[in-house]
Order: sequence, then C-alpha cells, then structure tokens
Amino acid sequence: MTAERDPLAEKVIGIAIGVHRALGPGLLETAYEECFCYDLHEAGITFKRQVPLPVAYKAVKLDCAYRIDVVVE
Repeated sequence: MTAERDPLAEKVIGIAIGVHRALGPGLLETAYEECFCYDLHEAGITFKRQVPLPVAYKAVKLDCAYRIDVVVE
C-alpha cells in the first residue's frame, strides 16, 4: 500500500519546520504562531487562528474550554 502525498500538508509542514529552524527552541508558543501565520499568509495559504473548540458534556456544550491555535484551509 502506498500513501498519497498531500501537497498542502507538505507545504504547511515545511513552513512549520522552517519557522522552528529559524527561531530555534525555547520561545513562547505565541512567537512561533505569529511567525508561522506570517509565512502561511505569504505562501497564500488560507487559515484561521485561535478557533474555539467546544467541549460536550452530557447535554451541555461548553464554549470556554479549548482553542485550536491554527486551522489551515
């Protein structure tokens, strides 16, 4: 079985690796996120930042729990 390669995923992963190589380890997550989103924008890739992720508990949907840092296209 051969796995298909997703060009968008390869591009996004390449951008993430490039940001980490340029900045190095040890910074706050927000610094990496800013640079990552800048590079996504420069590459013409559509994304959203800090997307709420509700938590379902019994019959209640709680909108206060989590946020997804970056959602790509």
